Amino acid sequence: MTSARSSGPALAVVGATGAVGTVLLQMLSLRADVWGEIRLIASARSAGRMLAVRAEETEVFALTEDAFDGFGVGDVALFLTPADVSARWAPVVAARGTVVVDQSDAFREDPEVPLVVPEINAHAARMRPRGIVAAPDTVTAAMIASLGALHAEYGLAELAVSTYQAASAAGRAGTETLRRQLSLVAGTSLGEQPGDVRAAVGEDTGPFAAPLALNVVPWSGELREDGWSSHELAVRAQTRRILQLDRLPVAVTCVQVPVLTGNSLTVRARFENVVDAVHAREILDTAPGVVLVDDPAAGEFPTPADAAGTDPAWVGRVRASLDDPHSLEFFVCADNLRKGAALNATQIAELITGEFA
Repeated sequence: MTSARSSGPALAVVGATGAVGTVLLQMLSLRADVWGEIRLIASARSAGRMLAVRAEETEVFALTEDAFDGFGVGDVALFLTPADVSARWAPVVAARGTVVVDQSDAFREDPEVPLVVPEINAHAARMRPRGIVAAPDTVTAAMIASLGALHAEYGLAELAVSTYQAASAAGRAGTETLRRQLSLVAGTSLGEQPGDVRAAVGEDTGPFAAPLALNVVPWSGELREDGWSSHELAVRAQTRRILQLDRLPVAVTCVQVPVLTGNSLTVRARFENVVDAVHAREILDTAPGVVLVDDPAAGEFPTPADAAGTDPAWVGRVRASLDDPHSLEFFVCADNLRKGAALNATQIAELITGEFA
């Protein structure tokens, strides 16, 4: 396996044919070209496909040990794969000296694997005894840059969030399910009587716990103790790790909404110090990776429809709590396929490349 480009470190994109992989390949064609060979890897059923990256048609190889021939120290492998695939293959690749950046939840709770968002804790990417760096889930990634900037000024003491998660956060299956359901309910009077949407959709709920079209579903993940979902507990744990606040009280409610792209959150953050909303807006307006859109009088506030296809997290509805001078409330949304996954992983990979420059 050779490439016409030889300068710079090699990059392997594992899971190149998935929804996040598709976005990531587009990014690689637009960002600064720091890579030598870019090798595309996916499941055996995708082997032999040709995908465009950096304006070149590039062959997809099946995920085997041979797919990483020639990779070693100074090279990077991005894993955009399910957790079971990452858990099996990431250590194999890391054993070659290649740094692995993993987007799944396989290593997010491993104390020997840093969990990194470059705007917040880029330094942590250097501390990787297992040769693996983890990226957070798409919900945590959407809010953490804004939250981290406020924490640096005021000292975060408590957090409560509700998420409004896009169908595409569940991958192509989520997007396809929502589109099918919307086709069934469009132009009808469904949604006005108990159970009529569920009856129309039938068993076709895809990766969701209930019909998503004309509906919201207050569930994401698997059931855990005391009624919490695995995804709610994951957002809690990841926020604590990234901000290095191991005992931070965090309450999360995860909700799926009938939006194709763009995760959103309502955030209520309580701080150690009194918060000034005007100053908080100034902080958010200059925070890396954040765009402030906050003029409700003019009808200006972020929505997932605005965030779709863009890189930053969009923040608005910033206001001081009516009952607590230490608390701030705001709304944030971000493209779950871009900043939530592909962009964050790419930024980590570029950080690592800089170490070997």
